[in-house]
Amino acid sequence: MRNRIFGAAAVAMTAGGLTLAMAANFPDPPKMSAPAVSTASVVLAGGCFWGMQGIFEHMKGVTHTEVGYAGGKKDTAHYDIVSDGNTGHAESIKITYDPAKLTYGELLKVYFSAAHDPTTLNRQHYDEGTQYRSAIFYSTDEQKKLAEAYVRQLNAAHVFRDPIVTQIVPLQGFYPAEGYHQHFLDHNPTQGYIAAVDIPLLKGFQEKYPELYTKEIK
Repeated sequence: MRNRIFGAAAVAMTAGGLTLAMAANFPDPPKMSAPAVSTASVVLAGGCFWGMQGIFEHMKGVTHTEVGYAGGKKDTAHYDIVSDGNTGHAESIKITYDPAKLTYGELLKVYFSAAHDPTTLNRQHYDEGTQYRSAIFYSTDEQKKLAEAYVRQLNAAHVFRDPIVTQIVPLQGFYPAEGYHQHFLDHNPTQGYIAAVDIPLLKGFQEKYPELYTKEIK
């Protein structure tokens, strides 16, 4: 699906739902106590991992990003197998960050408002299948509680036209993707899918959250 060449009309249709969410005064998440650690991480899924990394690698306070697979078993964590949609895996990104500079709540705010559409079940843009589902893979009880509370808050505020379908599930394992998938947007900015879908999302993030954006790639 990603090798298709997209036109201007496709770009407008693809980004339309997200534009509405980003244009709104997006609510802040509930407060979370700062972890007593110098580094923390979270694994998120929301469609093609190329675009997810394209956004979070440019976020201040993030120290490292890596795309991969979560939700399935280690022996099926390979792109050609995951693409069949039967492994339980979701294309995901592991975000490592400095809690003194960036909060888990801020990551979730960008995730919901600028990185993907959390209301489409097993689908993002032109990609369909469970491997493209919206999911938060939590590693602590506090991550779980804040994510659940934020989803309730956003649904109650009717920020989106449709209910949020994001899964909030425990992280059982994260398996890095093949090397050519890492920082794919940066290496292939003119590729059809990247130019039509992911570059507009990155520009939208930069415009919506200039205080969180950095040119430096993590």
